[in-house]
Amino acid sequence: MRRRDGFSPACIAIALILATANHVKAQAWVPPGGEGFISFIYQRIDNTGHRRTNGVLVPKGRSLDMSLYLEADYAFTNRLSVTAGLPYVFAKYTDPNPPPYPIPFLPTDQCRCWQSGLQDFGITTRYNLAGGAGGAFALTPSVSLGTPSHDYNFRGESALGRDLTEVRIGLDAGRRLDAILRNLSVQGAYSYAIVEKVMGISTNRSNANLEGDYVIKRKLLVRGQVFWQRTHGGLRFGSPSPPGLVFPGEVDTPELLNQHDRLLRDNYWHAGGGLGYSFPQFDLFATYTAFVSGTDTHAGRALTIAFIVPFRLRGPHR
Repeated sequence: MRRRDGFSPACIAIALILATANHVKAQAWVPPGGEGFISFIYQRIDNTGHRRTNGVLVPKGRSLDMSLYLEADYAFTNRLSVTAGLPYVFAKYTDPNPPPYPIPFLPTDQCRCWQSGLQDFGITTRYNLAGGAGGAFALTPSVSLGTPSHDYNFRGESALGRDLTEVRIGLDAGRRLDAILRNLSVQGAYSYAIVEKVMGISTNRSNANLEGDYVIKRKLLVRGQVFWQRTHGGLRFGSPSPPGLVFPGEVDTPELLNQHDRLLRDNYWHAGGGLGYSFPQFDLFATYTAFVSGTDTHAGRALTIAFIVPFRLRGPHR
């Protein structure tokens, strides 16, 4: 294993990866050709309630999700890289009360026991158009495929995921701001996901994020992030009504209620920050993300810890 003097641009780009597929990963810089990274990631998501169509928080239906994620990123050239990964997910319903009406209280939630299994296999191809691994500016489009590893349960608060195939087209841009402050950089990303339809209903979505990184003495990285999602289509569950009335939303048939976990018009803003430290043979990152606002989405928070090990398959050691 090679010894490194601190964070490389490519390692900063893949740091603090969220295992949830909905979050965009800023990866503007591609690793130098022949180099790659193995990432071991742990994530804990505390779902503290639901935000209805009017954005009001309903603090019911709480659940806990944890995932272990293994990802490999390898650069075949100075511009072309491929990333592949697969998470193993644990989920449990934790609320002492049933979910808010009319959400069904399923046996997998009633037991308040762990549900676990492999989730969605993901693969991403990135091609750097400008900047490269050593450039001050980087512009990198990408194409990603996410597909279920098997036919898992998608219903309830302890579901492993949505069990849907999707293709994402993205664009990442990054800029070092050494002229303003040495070792300061910003990155942004946008992606559009084409999602498998359910009952003829589209839930295609846009995701974007913006982040700023500052490296102190080439060892300690400080990061701030903002995440945004907008679903183009989907169903609105409705907002809380007076006692005795059903939700006045678009989930108005038993069939739609059975599929609502993967049909909602899930829009949100998330924000967070994190720290990373570069050891001689690996990098360690931790980030905290708060679910700030949204509609037809979960409320909560997420903690992510990433252990990233670089490797080289060809070329001189650096």
